Amino acid sequence: MVVKELSSNAKSHAFDGFDVNWEDQNETVSCIHCLHHPSAQEKGLQVTSVSWSCTGSVIACAFGRVDDGDWSTEKSCVCTWNLDRRGLNPKRPDTVIDVARPVMSLSFHPSQPSLIAGGLYSGEVVVWDTNRTQDLILAQTGMSTDSHREPVYQVAWVPGPRRGEMVVLSAGSGGRVLLWTVDSDEGRLVLSAGFALVRQQVPHNSALSKNRGSSNVGVTSLALSPWDLDTFLVGSESGLVLKCSFSAQTLAAAPPDGESVTLRAPAQFSFSPRGGPVHSLHCSPFHRNLFVSVGTDGLAHLHSLLQPDPLLSLRVSDSYVFGVRWSPTRPLLFAAATGQGLVQIFDLGRKSLRPAATLDQLTGGQPVYCLEFNPRRKDLLAVGNADGSVNIWHLSTELTEQGPRETAKLEQLANEVAE
Repeated sequence: MVVKELSSNAKSHAFDGFDVNWEDQNETVSCIHCLHHPSAQEKGLQVTSVSWSCTGSVIACAFGRVDDGDWSTEKSCVCTWNLDRRGLNPKRPDTVIDVARPVMSLSFHPSQPSLIAGGLYSGEVVVWDTNRTQDLILAQTGMSTDSHREPVYQVAWVPGPRRGEMVVLSAGSGGRVLLWTVDSDEGRLVLSAGFALVRQQVPHNSALSKNRGSSNVGVTSLALSPWDLDTFLVGSESGLVLKCSFSAQTLAAAPPDGESVTLRAPAQFSFSPRGGPVHSLHCSPFHRNLFVSVGTDGLAHLHSLLQPDPLLSLRVSDSYVFGVRWSPTRPLLFAAATGQGLVQIFDLGRKSLRPAATLDQLTGGQPVYCLEFNPRRKDLLAVGNADGSVNIWHLSTELTEQGPRETAKLEQLANEVAE
């Protein structure tokens, strides 16, 4: 009888993904650091992007402007703080990188903790090396014919053609998604591949055909699939979300603009359009077909890659929603940054669709523009605000510890058909 029960239990999936936690349970959510660079705050600069180093110790933040500003003259900076450093001074960054233009996006290298890629409002892409003592710029695009002409709203590191090589991906409002190889000897980023999103090549583009103006689909956000290195998602100014492929071979129907590579059309599938720009997208680290999108409609839309309509839409805010990220440890949990100065954390396992936690950034109602979970320390969340501050939140055990059957519930959600 005992052997029979043990055999039965061995086949059960009831506790898949469930780890016993021997550590002390932590019931509270608290803001443990409020970081800011006084000279950036004096200029009224906003935190446009945050990124954690691969070690989980260092947080980098980009200063720029989401609202209108004269980028042709305004200078900005990138700051880093090492949270493990003794005598951490929240008003004095460990590194301050002065930049001639507002910085719109940042991304730490996934395995080299001193390298940071950044996208500027001017269209330039830069890689900095914080280990250098003099000039921290390792490589940059400059204002060449290959570079973006409009703001670069997303940068990321993706695997390159050579084994172990990482290249920089950049996307901007000009409708270009470009891949750059780092040539540190020459100090420049070399364009290796490029994609152009053109209206007439977007699948099911009836929603776009009514829009006049530019033929380009302006990219406002981008997400990489952790499950399929060929797939990436693009959110646009017009409210469209597109599934794209790096291996697409169709030539882009865009007039050549002096680029040194032939641009291709990557769009493979179009999801139901939103009412305004899509500010942020993120692919689930626990399910290959799920992603979440947010934008100007104040909703978070849970999508499956397999169908155009969302599986679920949650009211996050009465204002815009600027950022969204899945928890790296809880399959059913995601956090969203709102235009009302709050971060709303949702648990899809709850019966109620209300937030499981609300983090008030105490910025006088100014927007939250970005947020990132720490890749190494599951209880830390960094939040970048319009008042120029970065808050580091310590999350409770309830928000970080995976419960039983959580992956099964996520699978169940993913298999639902949109009504």
